[in-house]
Amino acid sequence: MKLIKPVKTINATVRVPGSKSLTQRALIAAALASGDSTLVGPLASEDTSYTIGALRAMGIGIDDRDPERWTVQGSGGIITAPAEDVFLGNNGTATRFLTSVAALGRGRIRITGDERMAQRPIAPLMEALQGWGVRLKSDAVNGCPPLTIDADGIGGGKTVLPEGKSSQYLSSLLLVAPYAGEKAELEVRGEVLSRPYVEMTLAVMADFGIRVEAAPSLAFFRIPQGRYRGHEYKIEGDASGASYFWAAAAVTGGRVTVANVPVPSLQGDANLVPLLARMGCHVHKTGGGITVTGPERLEGIEVNMGDMPDVAPTLAVVAAFAEGTTVINNVAHLRIKECDRVSAVVNELKKMGADVQEEPDRMIIHGRAGGVNLHGAEIETYHDHRIAMCFAVAGLRVEGVKITGEECVGKSFPDFWERFALLAEQ
Repeated sequence: MKLIKPVKTINATVRVPGSKSLTQRALIAAALASGDSTLVGPLASEDTSYTIGALRAMGIGIDDRDPERWTVQGSGGIITAPAEDVFLGNNGTATRFLTSVAALGRGRIRITGDERMAQRPIAPLMEALQGWGVRLKSDAVNGCPPLTIDADGIGGGKTVLPEGKSSQYLSSLLLVAPYAGEKAELEVRGEVLSRPYVEMTLAVMADFGIRVEAAPSLAFFRIPQGRYRGHEYKIEGDASGASYFWAAAAVTGGRVTVANVPVPSLQGDANLVPLLARMGCHVHKTGGGITVTGPERLEGIEVNMGDMPDVAPTLAVVAAFAEGTTVINNVAHLRIKECDRVSAVVNELKKMGADVQEEPDRMIIHGRAGGVNLHGAEIETYHDHRIAMCFAVAGLRVEGVKITGEECVGKSFPDFWERFALLAEQ
């Protein structure tokens, strides 16, 4: 259990690890590339460790001994069927991405995860891959992992992704599509949520040499046949991880610079910063980073967070310290993350005395300036790294906030607690 100690003021500059989203996309592109790649400033975490282990099992050489520079020996799209099951824990991104990567191989490949992963849907991705001629099944016949893929390459042609509820389905398909037997086309039905993550995938593909023709709505894609080219790829600091430090400035009225998230950023989660500005924070670019200074009083806002779900819990915690009502809309897809993040955030804010309402696709937080109505509580993390980190922010202002299961931050930010402690020291 981690007791968070309140601080009187913050004036800090921090660096965050490399972006988890960019690291995992770059690992896939580099693994499939012709030639070797160097990933500069990647994220070493539980999630990326699962991705690396799975790629190695599929025949990809990866040297990650230097934490700042990983070397990936590209296979040119040749994937070996592992002798053992590929276990990916609760790494949703890797499970979706590697399902498509596995389809490029030859032979039977089984992808498994932990108990929560077995509850997270993947049926839309399966249906789209089947449209490209891939044979795969959900072992429990419930549209969730474990999955068995009878791999024999990807045929290509036109397929349909029946819904865009998880951008990871779409990114997974795009990343492997250049290796299809014929030129691939992809139609997406329904709303494309978390759009910046899809744009990030397209940017990574372009950096590795494949440019995709995409409709402005992201409802249709034509992907050329080709091979990624190995090269040196620099990874931005993680905007999701940075969100907790910017939020710390907001709730304490302090000043925090995150030195390695650039403007502009490939990461949609960096768009939390303009939302904090709407709540009253002062924001400015500092060198290669972003500085947020909290105001005397935060104000509630209404926002659509469909494009940046991972930082919605962070904003919800900040909202509890703002005067007035904050409405966070379009976040139903938070319910299929590492936990049901809508219910988790609402439950834990209520423990602290916050006036919060939960609806199917939104959270409504009736805040009080400075969080004067809040009190300490023992916070359940639900084994979810984002719940642990966003409620740590509340503990900077409220006495008695204790985070249980705090080790879950290893999923995306292994030294979070050490870096978070720097806020009280600078």
